[in-house]
Amino acid sequence: MKNKVEEYRKMTNEKQEELGNSVGVSRQTIISIEKGKYNPSILLAFKIAKHFNKSIEEVFIFEEED
Repeated sequence: MKNKVEEYRKMTNEKQEELGNSVGVSRQTIISIEKGKYNPSILLAFKIAKHFNKSIEEVFIFEEED
């Protein structure tokens, strides 16, 4: 799954640690999400999307695997 977390975070001039604190996870978790190494739970994905006032579909892009 791809995401635009880093893009939206940079648009708001927010640090990874600040976003993590806001949604209740560590900076390392945000780093992993941004790099596509970790898919967040549905609850965390909603929290991140809500943080940026976006829909979950605007932040997280689901791509089916072959």
